[in-house]
Amino acid sequence: MALFGALFLALLAGAHAEFPGCKIRVTSKALELVKQEGLRFLEQELETITIPDLRGKEGHFYYNISEVKVTELQLTSSELDFQPQQELMLPITNASLGLRFRRQLLYWFFYDGGYINASAKGVSIRTGLELSRDPAGRMKVSNVSCQASVSRMHAAFGGTFKKVYDFLSTFITSGMCFLLNQQICPVLYHAGTVLLNALLDTVPVGSSVDELVGIDYSLMKDPVASTSNLDVDFRGAFFPLTERNWSLLNRAVEPQLQEEERMVYVAFSEFFFDSAMESYFRAGALQLSLVGDKVPHDLDMLLRATYFGSIVLLSPAVIDSPLKLELRVLAPPRCTIKPSGTTISVTASVTIALVPP
Repeated sequence: MALFGALFLALLAGAHAEFPGCKIRVTSKALELVKQEGLRFLEQELETITIPDLRGKEGHFYYNISEVKVTELQLTSSELDFQPQQELMLPITNASLGLRFRRQLLYWFFYDGGYINASAKGVSIRTGLELSRDPAGRMKVSNVSCQASVSRMHAAFGGTFKKVYDFLSTFITSGMCFLLNQQICPVLYHAGTVLLNALLDTVPVGSSVDELVGIDYSLMKDPVASTSNLDVDFRGAFFPLTERNWSLLNRAVEPQLQEEERMVYVAFSEFFFDSAMESYFRAGALQLSLVGDKVPHDLDMLLRATYFGSIVLLSPAVIDSPLKLELRVLAPPRCTIKPSGTTISVTASVTIALVPP
């Protein structure tokens, strides 16, 4: 009995579930374009890394490393892939970071200072973005996973105390390598959850199509990722601008996407077109009135010769009267999509009259 109850509740939930009017599929073939922009963004964010000053003492030598800045990112291997649950995964291996910092050394009364370039080798970063839908229907980054490591660091010291720096380099570079490892992931987490979300918050979830009708393209649910694509469901509902709270009941089936050969696919349901046509119907746009010179000349001649021939014979004075043509849609048009094709059903009336001067 409990099984039948569970099945009934599942069917009831499915009956009230609203399907998307529009579905977009982004395949792995589109990720190469996204990756280039992502890497540029990553490089800009890594340049904002702030590393604490490194101070130490070895014997009578006191050293201070400060003002550490990331100057460049060199990539040798990177991939951008879809991954179930995580959505987007970006692994970077064997990269290198260019650094510049200020060195200070004190030995008794002798002081040395200046700026020097260094490089971090064997940098590996594996970061993932988890995408979801926020309450307003926008896409957001709900979580950022990150693993980062720097295997080694090299700094080419010079000057009067070069041999001293060479002696201390093991302590200095090991400390900098440790601090750098601690800073990469927090920077990427902030970039994803704060900066990217701030950018996504500016994306509207609806807009006006023209002066009569608007469209709601908010997300219906969280994006769904597989190993080869990312599917995003949009409401895809039109509405009259004078009735923003009006919504057509969605009885259409969910749009289906099967292909993965191209970069992007878009699928629409019958609801997408039905809501557009009913919105224009409710806005009073599906009617047309043509009088006199507005009626095409060939149509004017045809109508006068067929429909009004007998009237002209009975009353020749009306032969030069302007022709009036009125087309009015009587009910919201409906769209039917089948494998064999698409059909739009329209119920309309046509009124043709002569308008005496």
